Amino acid sequence: MAATRTAVLLTLLALGGAAGAEGQIDTDAVRSVTRQQLEDLLTQYGPAQEMHFHRSTLNPFNIAGSLATGLTNSASLEIVISVTKSQTLGFRIYPHYAGGYINLDKARNGTALMRQLLLFTNRNFLFWGADDTYDVFAGYTFTLESGFPTEALKVVIRSIVNLDGFVGDLKPLIDGTAAPSH
Repeated sequence: MAATRTAVLLTLLALGGAAGAEGQIDTDAVRSVTRQQLEDLLTQYGPAQEMHFHRSTLNPFNIAGSLATGLTNSASLEIVISVTKSQTLGFRIYPHYAGGYINLDKARNGTALMRQLLLFTNRNFLFWGADDTYDVFAGYTFTLESGFPTEALKVVIRSIVNLDGFVGDLKPLIDGTAAPSH
């Protein structure tokens, strides 16, 4: 932990101007170091999980990726990982189903879908939610206070494929299609 913090601080000092006039650390510089650590991990580990990632063109502190193989209920799983100003990494995984995102307003039974997402959040490793446009996602948030969580990130990345089974359970609420039998 201390070695990681020291390495980050040394990197920031090497970048020059890491501390502002009032002695505050430049959050963009810290975020850049974290983003690079994340990109290095995803470059090494992502392809082994059939996932490919790239830096977002819309937000330089977002890494986007997808999983499209080994799925039976989703067309793909869109993955967005944000390196935030508050020293967290936020995963948002959007299942693509029937030509687009799962949307609460477009679902056959949006209220029941929301209730099921709450139950999934209570019972599952990843939490479930909806964004500002009511598109459904699964997520996980890491704090970076104790350093870069390489092994924990690998656990979340390995768990992403499991979301496809939950999409199958949601089918009756999304479009009335029968859920798979378990």
